[in-house]
Order: sequence, then structure tokens, then C-alpha cells
Amino acid sequence: MPPVPAEPGPPPGTPDPGRRAAHGGPAAHGGPSAHGRPAPGGPAEPAGGQGRESRLSGAFFRDEQPQSAPPGVTETVVLRAISDDAPPAPGRGTPPHPGAPVHPAPPANHLAAGQPHFVPSSHPGQETPVAAQPAPQPQPRKQRGGRNLQAAIGVGVGLGAVIVASLFVVKALFLVVVMAAVAVGVWELTSRLAERKQIKAPLIPLVVGGIAMVATGYWSGIQWAAASLALTGLAVMVWRMAEPPEDYLRDITAGVFTAFYVPFLATFVAMMLAADDGPQRIVLFLIVTICSDTGAYAVGYKFGKTKLAPTISPGKTREGLAGGIGLSMLAGALLMELIIDGGSWWQGLILGGCAAVTATLGDLGESMIKRDLGIKDMGTLLPGHGGIMDRLDSLLPTAPVVWLLLAAFVGS
Repeated sequence: MPPVPAEPGPPPGTPDPGRRAAHGGPAAHGGPSAHGRPAPGGPAEPAGGQGRESRLSGAFFRDEQPQSAPPGVTETVVLRAISDDAPPAPGRGTPPHPGAPVHPAPPANHLAAGQPHFVPSSHPGQETPVAAQPAPQPQPRKQRGGRNLQAAIGVGVGLGAVIVASLFVVKALFLVVVMAAVAVGVWELTSRLAERKQIKAPLIPLVVGGIAMVATGYWSGIQWAAASLALTGLAVMVWRMAEPPEDYLRDITAGVFTAFYVPFLATFVAMMLAADDGPQRIVLFLIVTICSDTGAYAVGYKFGKTKLAPTISPGKTREGLAGGIGLSMLAGALLMELIIDGGSWWQGLILGGCAAVTATLGDLGESMIKRDLGIKDMGTLLPGHGGIMDRLDSLLPTAPVVWLLLAAFVGS
């Protein structure tokens, strides 16, 4: 770097106002210097620049004090480069002459990705570089109940397509769908019992006995389905004898409950399917149950104020229950008149109201089980819905009621 000639300084022993200004003396605040002259940059400094002969200058010293930034604007200053080959960045550094504008620092959100910004330091005229922080990503909106609404709709449409195709193409194919749902439901329930309560309900006899119940109910009726339930209970007791006797009674009790709750209640769906107009009865059964859930959700979300069962399911309200019953009764009246041979609208009103009540009770019953187990969902097989049992909770208790009312109104 070429040498810079220094300006003549004051005589030896004379206090230097520029040095005092650098150390925070009176001249630093624009006050009078030690010799009574106004400090450089003060209000009384001559316009011709007199008084600057005693100030230090050069490549390492600033020739003037920076002007104060406007209120609300943060001033950013970068030290000049020591080497002549690296000029200061445009818009930053020491102003070239008095009165030059000081460029404020750009907002942090305007910095390019990876470009550092500067924060004030404890030393005047120096700033500390800080790596630019990435812009915060917007958080996804939470769906009500913690569900992924798009996934739930997609899975629901897919399940509906499978049900309709199996019902109206080959009726017995829907029976396979019921058996598969029963097997998965039994597996989910026994798995959660083992994980959360260490209850070992035998899985193999429950799955085999459940499939047998559904098959015998479809081809032979309720008597054979009840006999299959009894034999499944005996098989659970014998199968559990291979394990140590500790908690034997608890395990077989859970096994018999599982056999009744999942496959035996699902057998009434198979018996509805066995009728001559079986597909139409299944459609009626599914729609009135879905309308119960949909009406309760819509009315409860909009007008719900009075809790139905706050200790079991805080989201359910009495207003929602009324909405579910009303929509289910309307759907039942229309479908009984339109798609069921010999059906009447008033029969549909009764069927829809009863279905809505049993669907709500089934939902509350499953909520009690999950609260006892300390879980939110029975499984994760269906995105946006949980497990198979989370979709069967209202269908299983409703199936025997709809089957019984249809048998009483139009025959079996």
C-alpha cells in the first residue's frame, strides 16, 4: 500500500481534539474542545474546514462522523478494505465526502439466500457478521380432530368404489370384503390389547372362528352363526392353555369379547346380503349410518354447545346427535320408499332413527375402549381414518338393528 502523507499535527504537549473524540471526550459529543474551539462536526465549525489540521487522517482513520440514521432505520457499516485491490461494497462503508447519504441495511427478509448480514458490535465502527437465517416455512393448517382431510376423502372414495363394485358385480365378492375387514379388525384389537394392557387374546382361533361366523351366517342363518360363536369361545379357552396359567381368565375373557364384538356383529351384514335384494339392503344400511355420522358432525360443528358425553368423547354434542338422527331418518325414509321392495317411508323413519342412536352408542363404546387403552386410533392402515376398527365402530352395532327391522318390515 503506498504511503499516505500525514497532515501536520499540533505542537507537542497539545491535546489532540481528534484523539479525544475517538476516546469519547467532549469533542465526541459535539461540545467544545480543550482549547475552546468547537469540535469538528459541531455546530460552530467553520465552513472552510478549519480546525481539521489537528485531526488524524489516513487509510485507517475516518474523516468525518457518520450522520445519524432516520428513526426506525438500522444503520449498517462495514469496515473499508485494507488492501487497495478490494474496494468497499457499493452502498456500504464510509461515505466518500461529508453529507453523503448513509445507506440503511436492507431488511433481513430481503437478503439473498446464504448472504450474511451484520449486527452492531461493542466497538464503534465495527460490526459482526451473522449468517443469514432461512425464512420460516409456513406451518400446514391443522385439520379438525387432527385428521388429514384430503387423505380421508381419498380413502373414503376408494372404499366406496370397492364396496359398490363388489356388491353389484358379484354379490358373494362383498362377502370376501366383509371377511377381510373382520380379520384385520380382530388383529388390530388384539394387538392393541397386548401392547397397552399385556392381554394375550389368542389371534389364530379368533380369526378362523370369525371367518366361520360370517360364512355360516351368509349361507345358513343366525343359528349356525351363533353356534360358530360358541365354538370360537371354546377354541380360545383351549388355545390359551398352552401358555402359563397366570392371567388365564383375563385373556380368555378378552378373547370371547373380541369374538362377539367384531365377527359376530359383522355376521348380520352377511345375513342382510343373503336376501334377494341383499345389495339394496347393504346400501340402505351403509347410507343411514354414514348420514348419522355426517349429520352429527355438520350440525355439531356449526351449532353444538351442549356436550353429549364429555368424559368419553368431548367433541360430541346433543345438537349434533339431533342433526345425525334427523339426517339418518330422512335418508331412511327416501331409501325405504325407493330401493326396498315393499318398504314404506314411515318404516324408513323408524329404521333411520334407530340406526342413528346405535351408531352413536357404538362410536362412544369404541371411544371408551381407546381411552382405557390410552390410544387415539386402533391402527394406521387407512390414512386420514386410522384403522379398520375406527371405521367399523358405528357400523358393527348398527348391523343387527337394521337387519332385525328389515326382517320385521319386509321379511328376511
